[in-house]
Amino acid sequence: MNDYLVRGMTMDGFVKAVAIRSTQLVRRGAEIHKTSPNATAAFGRALTAASMMGNMQKTENGSMTLQIKGGGPIGGIVCVSDPVGNVRGYVLEPNVPLVEKYPRKLDVGATVGTNGTLTVIRDLQMKEPYVGSVELISGEIGDDVTAYFAQSEQTPTACALGVLIDTDTSVKVAGGYLLQLLPGAPDDVIDRLEQGIQRAGAVTAMLEQGMTPEDILGQVCGDLGIVFMETTEVGYQCYCSRERVTAALISLGEQELREIQSEGKTFPVECQFCDTVYEFTPEDVEAILKKL
Repeated sequence: MNDYLVRGMTMDGFVKAVAIRSTQLVRRGAEIHKTSPNATAAFGRALTAASMMGNMQKTENGSMTLQIKGGGPIGGIVCVSDPVGNVRGYVLEPNVPLVEKYPRKLDVGATVGTNGTLTVIRDLQMKEPYVGSVELISGEIGDDVTAYFAQSEQTPTACALGVLIDTDTSVKVAGGYLLQLLPGAPDDVIDRLEQGIQRAGAVTAMLEQGMTPEDILGQVCGDLGIVFMETTEVGYQCYCSRERVTAALISLGEQELREIQSEGKTFPVECQFCDTVYEFTPEDVEAILKKL
């Protein structure tokens, strides 16, 4: 079953919501980067959040980059989403030790760390990108995304993320939801939403029971009701190409390219976001030099 996200709004118009099933895209990211269980859980949560945040941006040809650096053993996480919600990303250290809060509960916060920042870079197709950054609160990523929206964009938000690792270390389920209060929301709506979040419980438990993103938002929003406005398939998608890699090589400059050529060997360039390797022979490098 393909991953997808759904966007909606409560019937009173005070809460906009998005929920996602991201199991397949998280699996793909883990396969590409060969992440250990703790790294998979952290990376998967970041990919899930980035997909929802990118989709909510709705800027044609724009992008949203989520960077997390917390000082933990994973080093850092970078995820990039297009306006649809397709994502790609990487972690600095994919093989991190197993750390559990309690049996079968991975400690994502210890893997990410709390001595650092969460940064969002929004390319809105303007002269300069918008950059917002906040100090990490817990390293659990959901809490930190919530803090980012409250502090950097002044939008009261609730973000819940989950990645369940199976006994064979594969990704069993992954997903999440993001709720945002619109201006003028009365205290009663806030109270009912908080009750719904408590009632719904963990995202992974709902997904493991077979609940869809629509079911999850229905459970969380409860008697506030919800109207679904858009459903979008999403996946792990990289936009690398030989042409883009060639352009990157050109940016190295003539001297460095001649040094590469002088070695007389095929020069491999691996995309940091996916498992594609582009090979450039000495003849290919010569052709690039002629373009210069």
